[in-house]
Amino acid sequence: MNNQSLEKLKYPIGKFSCPKEITVTHIKEWISVLENFPRHLEELVVNLNNKQLNTPYRPNGWTVRQLIHHISDSHHHSYIRFKWAITEENPVIKAYNENSWSQLHDYNQPIENSL
Repeated sequence: MNNQSLEKLKYPIGKFSCPKEITVTHIKEWISVLENFPRHLEELVVNLNNKQLNTPYRPNGWTVRQLIHHISDSHHHSYIRFKWAITEENPVIKAYNENSWSQLHDYNQPIENSL
């Protein structure tokens, strides 16, 4: 597999490009994406069996199950980061080691709670 093919698998919709000026339209579009994402994700994975959930979505990548749990963790972290930003004078945004998290026991559990 060449680097270009791998990049397409890593970033199927492309890498984020922040507009120079963020408009109300951008914000409404982004809110709509976030509002609809859980339903879209569930529709994509609801009929997958364990073998499919345990399949990596790209070479040397996480399994579909790990990715679903990661998305949940990532959105929870984002929520907390926003709360820190609006409630603290100088918030320190703590990062986390996503790869280490993906190896934890809960990433092998059923996906329902993360959905």
